[in-house]
Amino acid sequence: MRRREFIALIGGAAAWPLASHAQQMALPVVGFLNSASAGGYASMAAAFREGLKETGYVEGQNVTIEYRWADDQYDRLPTLAAELVNQRVAVIFANGPCIPAIKAATSTIPITFMTGEDPVRLGFVASFNQPGGNITGVTILSGEVAAKRLALLYELVPHAKKIATLINSDFGPSGRFEADVEEAARALGLSIQQMQASNEREIEDAFNTLVQARVNAVLVGPGPFLDSRRHQLVALAAKIGIPAGYETRATALAGGLTSYGPSVADGYRQAGVYAGKILQGTKPADLPVVQPTKFELVFNLKTAKALGIAIPDHLLARADEVIE
Repeated sequence: MRRREFIALIGGAAAWPLASHAQQMALPVVGFLNSASAGGYASMAAAFREGLKETGYVEGQNVTIEYRWADDQYDRLPTLAAELVNQRVAVIFANGPCIPAIKAATSTIPITFMTGEDPVRLGFVASFNQPGGNITGVTILSGEVAAKRLALLYELVPHAKKIATLINSDFGPSGRFEADVEEAARALGLSIQQMQASNEREIEDAFNTLVQARVNAVLVGPGPFLDSRRHQLVALAAKIGIPAGYETRATALAGGLTSYGPSVADGYRQAGVYAGKILQGTKPADLPVVQPTKFELVFNLKTAKALGIAIPDHLLARADEVIE
């Protein structure tokens, strides 16, 4: 081999790592902003990545994801939002509590969201069909199935006279949830005891109150904070032997008696699909806000047996999943 050719070959080989690094740096970056914790919402992040994959984007191969978790400290959201904006990401995902912060941080970077609230009423988008601006996403309207959830819990505990609700008042849909539960309870002749918790210690205190108040069952409200504390909630309910109804399938899988509500995981998946479409060039204004189509009714038979509850056959027949 000639000396000149050899030097050119060596020079080209030396440049390979730099070329590889440049290619990696050129990958589009998706910002992922979430009010919950990475541990508690790992399954939701996985669902978001699944949505990206459906549009051809795989983390580490042809897209990079920058994660920011607030760990339920909402006062951190503006700072975390600013960090993602300053990184000039291509698109940003935000869950419900993060939307105001990310909207305040940018009016140009595309945003896709997953929220339990009505985004039109809150002014996030102009309309469901024509969002307008730089933002669109998915809403599961989690506060609007409260009456149905109360009725299902009452069927499991027909002797109940007093049922408690546990909410995180920092989560917007909680107000709608409590109002609907109160109205449904009056129709059923039930007394409702309202409780609030925005940290783990307050959850402990709330369950201690249940024992003292002689409550027959508890209905846990919606939102990322309570959902991400599913294992604590299930353990406390089992400790005092109280029937409890939850919003998400993940909580029933963790040992909760029953859950009913729109699929939060599917909402994250659909938000991931939208993030992928935006990376492909679709404008957020051209992507209608997705509304819930998948509702999940789940029963955990092991927990029911431990509580001495016989789930009626007509409810089992309607269930989307029965955990043995």
